[in-house]
Amino acid sequence: MSDRAVSPVAIIMGSDSDLPIMKEAGAVLEELGVRYQLDILSAHRTPEQAREFATGARERGTKVIIAGAGGAAHLPGVIAAYTTLPVIGVPITSPDLGGIDSLLSIVQMPRGVPVATMAINGARNAGIFAAQILAVADPGLQERMLVQKRALAEAVIEKAKSLKERREQ
Repeated sequence: MSDRAVSPVAIIMGSDSDLPIMKEAGAVLEELGVRYQLDILSAHRTPEQAREFATGARERGTKVIIAGAGGAAHLPGVIAAYTTLPVIGVPITSPDLGGIDSLLSIVQMPRGVPVATMAINGARNAGIFAAQILAVADPGLQERMLVQKRALAEAVIEKAKSLKERREQ
């Protein structure tokens, strides 16, 4: 469901090397029937394009932005500086510090420029969180999310039952 035309969620990343992680956000949005767009922007290498993306997002129909970045991880914060839309940051694992640098860069935003920050490589949760934001005004999406949560609960119950059966043998 990746689509540039009126997509309520924009998934952006600083590099194509982030795609293996960030595609998980898209996967969960597809499971929930939420349209999204996918782009690569760099806060450092394409700052003008990042600014244009952020300032024009609302007019394009975007309601939530998921921004993944590694290393200095400035992309989510730069986007948040230029928009009042909710921005969800996904710190990406980096080779030098294992993603801790990315996590701290995203989570330590200054007062007045918030970014909701997921766990390192937590793009799937970012997709779920974006859907939760949209579901506030979309009862159909809310119902699909409830079905998904029930399925998660049922999977845990089945695993617990299986474990109990193995221990009793």
